[in-house]
Amino acid sequence: MADLTHLDEQGRATMVDVSGKAVSKRTARARSVVALPDEVLAKLSNGDIQTAKGAVFQTAIIAGIMAAKKTGELIPLCHPLGLDNCKITIEVNEKDELIIDCTATITAKTGVEMEALVGVSIAALTVYDMCKAMSHDIVIRETKLMEKTGGKNDFKRDK
Repeated sequence: MADLTHLDEQGRATMVDVSGKAVSKRTARARSVVALPDEVLAKLSNGDIQTAKGAVFQTAIIAGIMAAKKTGELIPLCHPLGLDNCKITIEVNEKDELIIDCTATITAKTGVEMEALVGVSIAALTVYDMCKAMSHDIVIRETKLMEKTGGKNDFKRDK
C-alpha cells in the first residue's frame, strides 16, 4: 500500500502530510468533452448558447471556477487551497463537441490536479443542467487530466 498516498501504514484513510515539501509553482489542466445534439448546437450564437436560465458557457465558467475553489470541501482528503488562478475555456471543435478546459495554478506545497478536475467537471455538468430542457441526449464523454507541472513529477497527455 506504499503507493497509495492517502492510506497510512495500517491501511486507514489519511490526508497526505505536505509539511516537509518545498513550495513551488504548480499548475494543472483538465479537460471534459461534451457531445451536444444538433438541436442544442443549433442554438449556438456569438460563441455561447442563450437559454431561459442565461448564457450557458458564461455560467458554466463561473460555476467551474467556484467549484475548483471549493475542492477541499468536496473531496474529503484534499487539502484546502487558495488558488492563485483558475481559468476555464469552452470551445466547439470540428466534431461539434464542446472542449472544456480548466487550468488551475498555485504556489504551494501540493498540486492542483483535483482542483482542475473538479472545475472542469462542474463546468460540464452546468452545461448539461442548462441545456437539458432542449434535450437529454447530452453526453459528457470524458474528463481527464491533460497536464501538470511542479512538484515531484510533471505530466503531459498528448490527446
